[in-house]
Amino acid sequence: MSKKQRLLSGPYLIWTVAFIVIPLLLIVYYGLTSAEGGFTLDNIAQMGRPENLKALWLALVLSVVSTLICLVMAYPLAMILSNMKFNANSFIVMIFIIPMWMNFLLRTLAWQTLLEKNGVINMALKFLHLPTLNIINTPYAIVLGMVYNFLPFMLLPIYNVLIKIDKNVVNAARDLGANSFQTFCKITFPLSLPGVISGITMVFVPSLTTFVISDLLGGSKILLIGNVIEQKFKQGNNWNVGSGLSLVLMVFILISMAIMQKYDKDGEGAAF
Repeated sequence: MSKKQRLLSGPYLIWTVAFIVIPLLLIVYYGLTSAEGGFTLDNIAQMGRPENLKALWLALVLSVVSTLICLVMAYPLAMILSNMKFNANSFIVMIFIIPMWMNFLLRTLAWQTLLEKNGVINMALKFLHLPTLNIINTPYAIVLGMVYNFLPFMLLPIYNVLIKIDKNVVNAARDLGANSFQTFCKITFPLSLPGVISGITMVFVPSLTTFVISDLLGGSKILLIGNVIEQKFKQGNNWNVGSGLSLVLMVFILISMAIMQKYDKDGEGAAF
């Protein structure tokens, strides 16, 4: 690197060390030490307790369900957008991006207002003399919140890859006798796989670690592993156990990132 490049990268390096490296080192330190400061693996072993395993399993199930729903919803939409004219698809993509400019907490609180027993949705259903919904404080509400908040993170990587696919390749497959289904299975989907893997990772990881959505839409009655870790830090003031559980959760994140790196080596599925 030239001297100019080193100077330009300086602020980024400082930011990375201050807000990524140092916090990670603190988590590792607290996760592998006891309250007295001695080395221990007991904090990590706390994940084996029944209540923590239950929270981890529920978080995994809801994360997988949310990720699959996002994939099923985002892929067809991304295909439609990739085949539209530039001005039209840019406008629709902007509609999906605009909610991301709003605070994450406010977006989730809005769904709490919509879904509560006397909320906007149930009031409208009562007015139409239709059965009301009772999904607030249930896993269904949590999945709904995850899908709403993380759907753009599935849509944008897939869309970003689809618009880069050479249309001549698709047309060549059709000229050779492939129907629409065969073209999708043999050409479109394999070429869009980096975006799919990137989208799955970008949805699965925050879904697995979330605690705000389950707090607000689950009514603090449904504990995910993110809620357990939050309670260890904030309510129990037990940084050691909280950090130990975070290290276990980090294993799933690293596996997800390794899979994304394997299938998207060139960063084709990058959303931004």
